[in-house]
Amino acid sequence: MIESTVQQLFDNAKKITFLTGAGVSTPSGIPDYRSKNGLYTNNHHAAKPAEYYLSIDCLNQEPEVFYDFMMNNMYYPDAKPNVIHQKQAKFTKQRDAMVITQNIDGLYQKADTKRLVEFHGTLFDVYCLKCGEHVDYREYLDNMHHQNCGGILRPNIVLYGEGLAGENISRSIAAISTSDLIVIVGTSMKVYPFAGLIDYRIKNANVVVVNQEVLDLGFKTTMLKTDATAFFNDLQVN
Repeated sequence: MIESTVQQLFDNAKKITFLTGAGVSTPSGIPDYRSKNGLYTNNHHAAKPAEYYLSIDCLNQEPEVFYDFMMNNMYYPDAKPNVIHQKQAKFTKQRDAMVITQNIDGLYQKADTKRLVEFHGTLFDVYCLKCGEHVDYREYLDNMHHQNCGGILRPNIVLYGEGLAGENISRSIAAISTSDLIVIVGTSMKVYPFAGLIDYRIKNANVVVVNQEVLDLGFKTTMLKTDATAFFNDLQVN
């Protein structure tokens, strides 16, 4: 059960921003990146670190290698939103709330989240590097080349070596800087510039952390070292 004081933080908040990471999607069967069995740490069979295969250099220099890595490691088209996505999506529909996620797996969109910033883009927005046309992601799953012009297709995600979309940064800062409740879920808050968003919080904002590992952010938080699925299953949207 959720402590009444924590539920009251949600009930009393005028504006809520959720900051989320890979731990939100692991209950949906999508591996995270940095845990013991994560994509970055469990990549010993590969010739190079996973970060290389997710870089603009790999896409430009070895597009076939990039494509193989995408197909073997990144796409989970049958994955379904879990209770964390669903409950946060409900907050965006019934309350003044926004989700800012590092995840590129599209599950928040599947959950019909109304106010959403996909900070690093999404795997399910695919376009051609040659002609710029956007195509259905299922075409990309079948072939790395655009059927119309033969150009190379890529997902609209932020690769290592690329800059973030300015609109995503500005929307995120605007949300954080006007929220009186910030909820951090399933992220280590170690990847910048995403982790730096918390610095834009207002002075009296309450910060709740729901995570399997304790985070020391250098300021006062309500730290809940617990399973996020259990927490959001019990959390009421009032």
